[in-house]
Amino acid sequence: MTDHLKTPRRIADDYVEQVAAADPATSARLGLHLDDDRQPDLSPQGLEAAAELARAALAALDGAPVTADPAELACARLLRERLAAGLAVQEAGDNFRQLYNTGAPVHQLRGIFTMMPTATEEDWAVVAGRLRNLPGALDGYRATLTEGIARGLLAAPRQAGVVAGQLTAWTGEDTGGAGWFADFVADGPERLRPELDHAAGRATAAVGAFRDWLRDDYACAAEGTPDGVGRERYLRAARYWTGADLDVDEAYAWAWDEFHRMLAQMRAEAGRVLPGATVLEAMGHLNGHGHAIKGEEGIRDWLQQVMDEAVDALDGVHFDISGPVRNVESRIAPPGSAAAPYYAGPSLDFSRPGRTYLPTLGRESFPTWQLVSTWYHEGVPGHHLQLAQWNVVADRLSRYQVTLGKISANVEGWALYAERLMDELGFLTDPANRLGYLDKQMLRIIRVIIDIGMHLGLAIPADSGFHPGERWTPELATAFMAAYHGSPAKRRSSEIDRYLGRPGQAIGYKLGERAWLQGRAAAERRLGGAFDLKAWHMKALSQGSFGLDDLVDNLAAL
Repeated sequence: MTDHLKTPRRIADDYVEQVAAADPATSARLGLHLDDDRQPDLSPQGLEAAAELARAALAALDGAPVTADPAELACARLLRERLAAGLAVQEAGDNFRQLYNTGAPVHQLRGIFTMMPTATEEDWAVVAGRLRNLPGALDGYRATLTEGIARGLLAAPRQAGVVAGQLTAWTGEDTGGAGWFADFVADGPERLRPELDHAAGRATAAVGAFRDWLRDDYACAAEGTPDGVGRERYLRAARYWTGADLDVDEAYAWAWDEFHRMLAQMRAEAGRVLPGATVLEAMGHLNGHGHAIKGEEGIRDWLQQVMDEAVDALDGVHFDISGPVRNVESRIAPPGSAAAPYYAGPSLDFSRPGRTYLPTLGRESFPTWQLVSTWYHEGVPGHHLQLAQWNVVADRLSRYQVTLGKISANVEGWALYAERLMDELGFLTDPANRLGYLDKQMLRIIRVIIDIGMHLGLAIPADSGFHPGERWTPELATAFMAAYHGSPAKRRSSEIDRYLGRPGQAIGYKLGERAWLQGRAAAERRLGGAFDLKAWHMKALSQGSFGLDDLVDNLAAL
């Protein structure tokens, strides 16, 4: 079929196929090309090849026949916006400084192994090949960062130091172990063990050498690069993460209003936990005397139970959760991960289930008061329910709308809405768990304030109650988080590093939740007594990806 006869959905799905064929990280995530042992091409040439695929898809979209089909129009709008937002980042040179503590290109090179099948000798042979190809992929990434140095487009030294520290954990040097790759292949078949062990050793050595280059060469070249990125780059990044041209000054002011409202709720809930206590005192009490689980296996099993119970309680009442969507696994994050919990979606055919991950950060005891709402966010009814349901409806929409077209603020907004929904439905009546939920809401509000504030150098309002009139710095942001959010020091540090390394991403949680709430409220007003929350949820979860420019209107019309 020639391009001028292709519909937008056909163009979008062709683009997914082309990207999956070219990019092993995408194909592994989708569960495609399982015999491919390549690693992603992170070199400047690889970045340009990816950009050419995007440009070709945009050109095909320009030549597509005119249509009035709403489904085709929605797909076309998403594809055009997403490709344009990604190309804007590429053409500004931001891809030459992609170095941060979560989701950076280097993390793909390890993360890809966690998505690979390992049931047969054939599967493990592919693992061995991918390990052998890891050093070359690191060389390509180094070439991209080196080109960034030549162009004066660098990440701040903070990011180089943080990632270097993570890579030390990958190698096992921080604990005296053999390293993550050696541990990963330890479960491989005996016949392939010499090959696997050798390939794992070479991969570990390559990671160590790249770590040394980051620490000794890149960090030196980056000296003087500021942590904040400024308004122009921030708005470009925010468009990529949210699918919207945001009024960031309005968002900053709105977040301060939310901050004061949430602080009042937290103070009231703290009194229920420990009469007369401040918020931080109540949290300290829960950390020392509240319910806790011992050991990694214990907390993994407990989190699995939280998700299984949520599926059973919600199915048929507030959602329809059937077939493979019911299957979600709890796992412990590998060493050298960032401090925040995260979710990895299922393959398109569900042969690999959705998985939640908890970074343990060396802890042996895990207070649960902060984890209940977080696992509603990461698992059910949060990320897993949305993204697994997208897989179910992929054939009705397009593969693009439920895979590469995913917009961070949409999915993070849904997951934060899911936490609020569970509170609304009465699942968080226990004072400890509800304080944990409110604390997580406060974290997402703080993210909007300090992410925008640090990158734009904004002033702290006079009525803030915290350093009024001063301009945000990473040090002030860390102190603000310590004062108003119950996270340990390692988590606070990881959070600040993340915001500075990925400008505009962290604001999508709360702004996305705002859009979901506005869309639901508009649908309730439109339908009145005919509004059915379960039906609305399932329609909302089956519409695929939309950016915040479109999300409210689409939710209102359901």
